[in-house]
Amino acid sequence: MLELFWGIISIMSSNKLFKRTKILATVGPSVFAEEKLKEMVYAGVNGFRFNFSHGTYDERDQQIAIVRRYAAERGKSVALVQDLQGPKIRLGDIKGNHLDLKTGDEIILDYACKEHDGGYVLPVQYNLAEKVKVGEPVLLFDGKVEGEMIEKVSNTAIKIKVNNDGYVMSRKGINLPDTDMGGDIITEKDLADIEFGASRDFDFVAMSFIQCADDVDKLRQILVSHGSTARIISKIETKKAVESDEAMEAIVKASDGIMVARGDLAYEAGAEVVPIVQRKLIALCRQYAKMCIVATQMMGSMVDNPRPTRAEVSDVATAVLLGTDAVMLSDETANGKYPIEAIKEMKKVILYTQDNSRILPIEKDTTGNYKNYDAISRAVVRLAEQIDADLIAIATKSGATAEAIAAQRPNIPMVSITSNPRVAGQLALTYANSAYVREYATDYTIEAVQDLKASGYLKLPEGQKELTVVVVSGLRDEEGGTNQIQIRKI
Repeated sequence: MLELFWGIISIMSSNKLFKRTKILATVGPSVFAEEKLKEMVYAGVNGFRFNFSHGTYDERDQQIAIVRRYAAERGKSVALVQDLQGPKIRLGDIKGNHLDLKTGDEIILDYACKEHDGGYVLPVQYNLAEKVKVGEPVLLFDGKVEGEMIEKVSNTAIKIKVNNDGYVMSRKGINLPDTDMGGDIITEKDLADIEFGASRDFDFVAMSFIQCADDVDKLRQILVSHGSTARIISKIETKKAVESDEAMEAIVKASDGIMVARGDLAYEAGAEVVPIVQRKLIALCRQYAKMCIVATQMMGSMVDNPRPTRAEVSDVATAVLLGTDAVMLSDETANGKYPIEAIKEMKKVILYTQDNSRILPIEKDTTGNYKNYDAISRAVVRLAEQIDADLIAIATKSGATAEAIAAQRPNIPMVSITSNPRVAGQLALTYANSAYVREYATDYTIEAVQDLKASGYLKLPEGQKELTVVVVSGLRDEEGGTNQIQIRKI
């Protein structure tokens, strides 16, 4: 049983070994080998992102099995995140894989075009004629070529005027910053992928190109229809999603977590918008006790280089200081030459930052789903810090108590004890939290901590004879039953 909790070895003897901001890493060709996935688990990855824009179901089954096997061997809970493709609009195959464009060129994007002949009628994998209006910008090749819609040619085709010299390539993305998708962001592919994911018990489903809270509600209904209890991560990457503070707040409240998807967000809303939006979203997630992930190009240079740039180190450190729950690696682990090195470098930055600076405060108090969680969480963290506690131990059925306490951003390690392995997986990306699965019994939280100490997993600080633990629990094993705070010496 104790092998289930290797992940907190030595945290008591050195807080530097305990990573409070978590790492989410993307699975891709660079780490498909079993040994690489094992190395990722052991290097400090807390969650694995599976990008459903690529890969087959058979490949996913193999990768999921490997990750779960080595996580169990390591004795740590890891989160599995299914990232839906959404309406990621791409060009089709282009003859010669390359087409040069000049300022003033007019091209046609035609959903009905099945084969490119080398000219200016290009195949596209989405019917833009149904959504894009005259005058709206159309960004090709992920923003490298800027254009404007000037005419609806047919029910399947639109004409674009090119505004700068450049080129396009096969299957490269198209961004539509001013286009209202009208709630049409869950594709037929997504529906099939959701059904597959529900049968594989993903902990989280990340939804691409969210525009409003209604999009989140629609996905939740679909998940429920498949019997899935996966939590929803809303990827913030559209101009509409960030058009006002009220729009962002509504999406945060409707979601279980947020991903600041800075790549497409920069194309859609402007690169200058991203740093401010990132700060606002992290603060909102902390206020409402929701998980926040900062993503895209955090250590992008490590796709080709064994070391990050100083700017990338600063980027990760800033996210840590703002209090994000997790930082994400995308191409660095999916397609990079140095995936394991990227994980280790990111971990080094997190540890150094957290050990040499405190998390920046937010302007508003936390406002979770239950007032008693908020009150207890504030009391727990203040108490633990005042008595210089070594550990906060939490009994939790749904994970809500642990999330509420984590939202206070304690500088003290947290151990969550739950009887539900599903909850443990969903807490794996929560700030400062390590989850331990134990069959429910009276006082099982303190019994678990005693077992961990007796086994050597919780080590006494040098010169200290006992551990001071703040224990948070309830009289009943039910949601909303948290009503006890104790100070225990072990």
